[in-house]
Amino acid sequence: MSDLQAIADRFEIEALRGEFTDAGMMRDYDRLASLFTPDGAWRIPHVGVEIVGREEIRAGIERLRGLWEYIVQTVHPGTIQLQGDTAAGRAYVAEFGRFRDGSSHLNYAIYHDRYRRIPDGWRFVERVYELRYHDSTPLTGSVPDARVLTSLPIDATSL
Repeated sequence: MSDLQAIADRFEIEALRGEFTDAGMMRDYDRLASLFTPDGAWRIPHVGVEIVGREEIRAGIERLRGLWEYIVQTVHPGTIQLQGDTAAGRAYVAEFGRFRDGSSHLNYAIYHDRYRRIPDGWRFVERVYELRYHDSTPLTGSVPDARVLTSLPIDATSL
């Protein structure tokens, strides 16, 4: 594999990981499911979630997101090991949010990933969420009301 191909592959895999986070945050469940191979799997072992196949992944993420009042997830670059048309990697996750039942969560985790290049580009073969830290201290913030945000005394010309 050429150095340029390896750079392009790493860039595309990093973009795939970013698309996953963006699709989840934007509630674009079809896009999120399309980021997996047709037989791809998403696993969250600490809560017993194992979802296989694009249709199940799409339905599963919609169900899971429906449990949250809000969630904010940031993913930080990790490792990528290339092996031709397959690869493995890790990405580091910080997230917080509140479930509709009122419980709060601050998590730090690792995604353990396997990737495969298919005709549509790099896709997840498997994405496993490993929880490393969890804090259930109640969050004191809230989802901002657009009316409140537009009434803030901010002069945009000074930004």
